[in-house]
Order: sequence, then structure tokens, then C-alpha cells
Amino acid sequence: MIEDDVAISVKNVALDYPMLKDGKRFIKERITKRFNKRPKLFRALTNVSLDIQKGEIVGLIGPNGAGKSTLLRMMAGIIPPDEGEIWTRGRVDLLAGVGAGMQGNLSGIENIELSGSIYGMSKQEIADKIEEIIEFSGVGEFISQPVRTYSSGMKARLGFSISAHICPDILLIDEVFAVGDASFGRKSSSKITELIQGGSTVVIVSHDVQAIQSLCNRAYFMSKGEVCSTGDLNEAVSMYTQL
Repeated sequence: MIEDDVAISVKNVALDYPMLKDGKRFIKERITKRFNKRPKLFRALTNVSLDIQKGEIVGLIGPNGAGKSTLLRMMAGIIPPDEGEIWTRGRVDLLAGVGAGMQGNLSGIENIELSGSIYGMSKQEIADKIEEIIEFSGVGEFISQPVRTYSSGMKARLGFSISAHICPDILLIDEVFAVGDASFGRKSSSKITELIQGGSTVVIVSHDVQAIQSLCNRAYFMSKGEVCSTGDLNEAVSMYTQL
């Protein structure tokens, strides 16, 4: 179990991915029917440990392939660790990629209602927030159209707006600031600040150093599946900018 003031606790976590075989080797095995039953493994995360306090906003930065998004998905409970443990306290929402978690054949409104019901909101609670969600997203009259017809920016804005207004205890954000215009970026930053003031815990994966510096009170630098810094914001940014 975790202490009362800790929202996320990651202890000695490791994760292995099976390596896909190259084309020639796979074809040879198919022809000879001599398959290697033990696939080669790639260690995506190695002995990762960190604690995130309630109400903190923490950044994960590092080069591509460092394991940042993988760690975020493990915090969300999507990927289980091969070694170690991850504990979270409260309702967790992951906002990752364009339109992640939304149903393409449903309208924007229907996706709002579906998301709210998944997180245990009553019909009245959803109804009370739906106009605010629509207005914040800026999708306008397209809110009644299927999400599959949306542009990437519209999907990202609606996804963020839903997550932010559902007000999870823990909000995990993966690179959503890369999509959308500068105006929406400012709105997103302000909304995250509101969530923090309301007690939500936020973890952000981003290559945008300015966003990490302006939003986060702590950050971790990751490289080759390991956490290489102590959690100090300036230390993590310095390590990243020196790559």
C-alpha cells in the first residue's frame, strides 16, 4: 500500500517486450517449420522507482524510445509490469494521442456521455458539464457529427476537454500539446492549473520543454528505459537540453 499523501507509487518496475523477427528469418522458419519458442526480449523499462504526491504536476522528458509513454500507460493500468509494482490512488484518466479512447462512429456528444458514464458520473452530472465541455473544445456545430469525421486537432481538443472536465484524481497526458493551435495550448495550460488547484495529480509526457517548465513543479529525465534524474525540474530539463 501507499502513504496517504502519495498518488502514484512506482517501485522497481521492469518491462520486457518480445522483439519482432526480421522478414528473412521469419520466412525461413515458416518454410522449415523450425520456430524458436523463446523470442528475444527487449527491456523497455529497467528498475524504475518514483513517487508522485497528491496534487503534484510532474513531467516525464527524454528522447524518443526512452520509455516515457510506456511508463505512463503502466500508471494507467493498461500495461502490467513484468517486475515490481505500481500503485495509484483514485480515479485515473489517460489522455494519449489524437482521439484516444473515443469511438469514431459515435458523435462528439455521445462520446462525452459515454466517457462520463464510464467514470461513474450520473446523467445529471454529465448534463451539467456537457455545454462547458463543448465550449472548451471549440468543435462547435460538429459536436453532433461522428468523431471519425473530425480533424486530428478537433479530436485532440475534444479528448482533452472531456478528460479535464471529468476531473479525475490522476490525469495522465501524453504529447497532446503537440496538436492544436497556440490558443488552445494556452487554454489547456490554464485548465491543468485549475485541476492542480482542485487537487488533481497530473503527469505529463512531452518534448515541449517550455510546457514542462511552465506547468510542472517536478520532472524526471528518462533514457533507455531508466529514470536518470532525481525529480528536480531544472536537473531534468538540463539533462534533456544537453542531448
